[in-house]
Amino acid sequence: MLGSSLRDICKERESKRRRESSYDITGGNRDFLKIFPGDQKTIAMISGSGCVTHIWMTMAPLEETMEEYLYRKIIIRMYWDGEESPSVEVPIGDFFGMGHGITKNYSSAPFQMGPESGQALNCVLPMPFKAGARFEIESQAAEPIKFYYYIDYESYTAEPETALRFHATWHRELTKGINSDEVSNAYYEFGGKNTDGKNNYVLLEAEGRGHYIGCNMNIHNLRYTNEWNWYGEGDDMIFIDGEEWPPTLHGTGMEDYFNTAWCPTEEYQSPYFGLLLGGDPNWAGKISTYRYHIEDPIMFDKSIKVTIEHGHNNHRSDDYSSTAYWYQTEPHKEFQELLPMAERLPLPNIKEATAEDTREFFNY
Repeated sequence: MLGSSLRDICKERESKRRRESSYDITGGNRDFLKIFPGDQKTIAMISGSGCVTHIWMTMAPLEETMEEYLYRKIIIRMYWDGEESPSVEVPIGDFFGMGHGITKNYSSAPFQMGPESGQALNCVLPMPFKAGARFEIESQAAEPIKFYYYIDYESYTAEPETALRFHATWHRELTKGINSDEVSNAYYEFGGKNTDGKNNYVLLEAEGRGHYIGCNMNIHNLRYTNEWNWYGEGDDMIFIDGEEWPPTLHGTGMEDYFNTAWCPTEEYQSPYFGLLLGGDPNWAGKISTYRYHIEDPIMFDKSIKVTIEHGHNNHRSDDYSSTAYWYQTEPHKEFQELLPMAERLPLPNIKEATAEDTREFFNY
């Protein structure tokens, strides 16, 4: 398994390049699959040993209008080596690096959303397998779609050099903090002490041996106020192999984990970190950010738990969703059942909501 760097590209390779795609097998130009509401289709069944090297996908309405939040309603799953439980199960937009059920042009090292308007979904992470691979698409949309795809891979005569397999999982939580009306704003944003990490937002819990390679995180700051409203004061805490608090990897704030600084709203993208949505004034509204540990993966021998506070000391009540990516030995810990479609959809903007509305929403 040669790498793809400029230094490796000149070296001889023993593998064969293969592809699964949605091309029109009749020789015509209907180069897409029709996927109807409720369909659960296997789009690629690859035999033997190999490694997926590139995925490109896009969608369009079968009729006239693109359905709202379609990218949260279509699920992508991947299975390696004949396993029955998927190693990847994520809403398709979130898998390719951005949540909130939308797309946007951006470029990172492992994922890119390209023109037009970010609807060209790309992934170049290597995904090795020794005894076959299967890709599945499920539609929980209300309308039929056209689905186009390339799945490019290398075919090997021997097993891949690594026993680790690619994994990705999605999580969404309406976090439960404290009532901001009952404390000062200074205490709400900065007060109290978190000395166990038990109520942190959890991006990933995995068992086995491998390494975590990062995440994208999407936050809907549900609090509209004239007071200081920074959502990201929470620290990242990554617990490796069952360690207790404080973990070996304990951070200093959300923007610091995502490699930015000083409560940013300025949109930015780079190979390994970026801020795709900066939110509304005073940090309200919808935010989307990513951090990929390509040059600095986080290894674990038995288990890993990747967490972050939702506001300092978990005081904030916001809408969090995330996709975590990692490689590990099989078998993997089974994922929690994916939320029903209605519970995956983004919340509407609530700029005009009152404090009473927000308390009712969170069942205070």
